Amino acid sequence: MKLLIDTDILLFKAATSAEVEVDWGEDVFSLWTDLKNAKSHFQQQVDQIMEKTGSSDCLFCLSDPKGNFRKDVAPSYKSGRKKTRKPVGYVKLVEWIKETHHTYQRNLLEADDCMGILATAPEHKGKCIIVSDDKDMLSIPSELYRPTKDERLTVTEAEADRFFLTQTMVGDVTDSYAGIYGVGPKKAEAILGNRPTWAAVEQAFIKAGMTRDDAIQQARLARILRFSDYDSMKGEVILWTPPSASPTKNT
Repeated sequence: MKLLIDTDILLFKAATSAEVEVDWGEDVFSLWTDLKNAKSHFQQQVDQIMEKTGSSDCLFCLSDPKGNFRKDVAPSYKSGRKKTRKPVGYVKLVEWIKETHHTYQRNLLEADDCMGILATAPEHKGKCIIVSDDKDMLSIPSELYRPTKDERLTVTEAEADRFFLTQTMVGDVTDSYAGIYGVGPKKAEAILGNRPTWAAVEQAFIKAGMTRDDAIQQARLARILRFSDYDSMKGEVILWTPPSASPTKNT
């Protein structure tokens, strides 16, 4: 089984672990890092994941640091994260991983999207394990290993579709999209019932005083890309549309 690893998270943890704060006195402080320690910590994380999953075939998925297609859907996407700094040495770690390991990175995509596309590609189905602690990966039909919980799951297509519809209604404050005001996971589950449909989601938005377009926008922000959502030949995202509508390419 090939491991599709959310490398952003592992690199962030490794770089953070190697940061050292220096007190120069007179209220002057600085940060420095030892990249050797950061690289060692990164490899320790990977070794543990390989041991737990029983696989040594790894593909390291990275986000594009230059842009994100969701910002074209809603400019406010992840706007709350602008003040969050990367740990010292993070950029150098990214350069190192790309020089020394097999990586996968695509224009305007997040690491989540890279993993979702690869895991659902016809030639890869049943042959990959997504490695990530991000709950959003529950919207991808695939095997999933969550390192922090040491938890291995098999997410079915029905479960993945339901989670996607739930996230559309619940939203994600961390990523700066609101969903439907007052709708949390329990209420979303009640709205979907035993037969989750897009019609139920759309109706919930309209009942809350919002529009069909609002619902589609939230869905496009919540959607972690699958193979069908990406034109790999052209390198273009195919924006999610309701089942009755035609797909739209994000060029």
